[in-house]
Amino acid sequence: MVHLYKELQPKDHFDIILPHSLSSHERQLLTLFYQPLTGPEPISLYLTLWAEGEDAHRETLNHYYLMNVLDMPIGKVFQARISLEAIGLLRTYRKEEGENRFFLYELVRPLDAETFFQDPLLSMFLFSKIGEQAYRKLRKRFIKRMNMDSFKEVSRTFMDVYKPIHTNVPQEFIEPNLETKNRNYPFYYEQFDFALLQAGLSEQLIPTSVFTIEVKEWIAKIAFLYQFSPLDMQKVVILAIDDEMRISLDRLKKAASDYYKLTISKEVPKLEKTFEMKPQEIQNQPLTKEQELIDYLETTPPVQVLRDINNGKEPVPSSVEIAEDLILKHGMPVGVVNVLLEYVMLTTDMKLPRKYVERIADHWMRKNVRTAKEAMELARTERDQYNKWKQENEEKKSSALNYRKQPYKNIREEKIPEWFYKRNEPRKEEEQSTKQKINFEEERKKILQKLGVVDG
Repeated sequence: MVHLYKELQPKDHFDIILPHSLSSHERQLLTLFYQPLTGPEPISLYLTLWAEGEDAHRETLNHYYLMNVLDMPIGKVFQARISLEAIGLLRTYRKEEGENRFFLYELVRPLDAETFFQDPLLSMFLFSKIGEQAYRKLRKRFIKRMNMDSFKEVSRTFMDVYKPIHTNVPQEFIEPNLETKNRNYPFYYEQFDFALLQAGLSEQLIPTSVFTIEVKEWIAKIAFLYQFSPLDMQKVVILAIDDEMRISLDRLKKAASDYYKLTISKEVPKLEKTFEMKPQEIQNQPLTKEQELIDYLETTPPVQVLRDINNGKEPVPSSVEIAEDLILKHGMPVGVVNVLLEYVMLTTDMKLPRKYVERIADHWMRKNVRTAKEAMELARTERDQYNKWKQENEEKKSSALNYRKQPYKNIREEKIPEWFYKRNEPRKEEEQSTKQKINFEEERKKILQKLGVVDG
């Protein structure tokens, strides 16, 4: 398993570079073209970065903020980031200053629909994800072609309209020639063995001039998609070249598809993310219970770990604050923090005393503990030492309580008024009023009897 602290940590800060405001059309492209390829989490990260990047008064953010906004562990945030990088929506730059790291995220506009559909790798990847019917519907919606056969272009060129005027421009106002960045996704076609490809093709059969930079890139992408060797691609190129000794993308894609169906399978090839495959899964070896626990502790947010330890109940704010302080203020890796929280809660009857936690945390930082596995092993070997610290912490707490206990008890007793105990007893005024009512009735009856009137 790759240790994420070498790649990304919640405490790492970042800033954002935006190309321009995101249009509603580009949001449609992100949702309908890119989301089927990457899944929803990378697109959520992209849109979150875009929203934050539009805030001109934003403060420098850290990745713990992204974890909370996206409700993802740091591992998922990292996977979402590299998915955006691979698909061409994000460029990442890193600066290291001692133990601190700072990232710069440059968001890239999505490809327009026509360029996307022309790309052999992206178009086939999308086709395999959404199926033929949805693919045709999407293409019809975004690619609207007009019949241009009866038209002739009459546009003027720049040189037709403008002419240069020599002026003495100060050197500091002349911008250096910046290399135009490729808006496509990063794919290094040089990794394909073109020498071997061309070695089996004669100049008379396939001229060298056919292999332009664009054609080479198409060949490399198609070979990657179908897992074709240079020898396989020789046959594909021969099938794709037309009578005028040219290779078009459409002919190259069709030739590769036909050759794949004839020699390998009629099913469309699919792409899967390599970073999601764990070594144990590649070797078909099931994870042990300890490996499952380590994987869980390395990839789960501390808030969720606290929730799980407490049988699904929400942790109190003070516990969450302790976890966040360990990550953000002290720079501890998430996996190490999770082991620390679990160890302390299970050995202190589900309590989380801050001083005890910070004492162990300080000890682990000085020992440079960086992974959950290292933390678990250290907790096992130094258990007696931690028990001693726990006992010292409890004794200090107990002595402090004893010091305050008696005065606190007296104050509490004095604060309870006498009326509280007699609140259900009848009041004297009520008793006197009742007696007066009774005496009045007796006097009335006596008077009526003297008058000889019967009380009806």
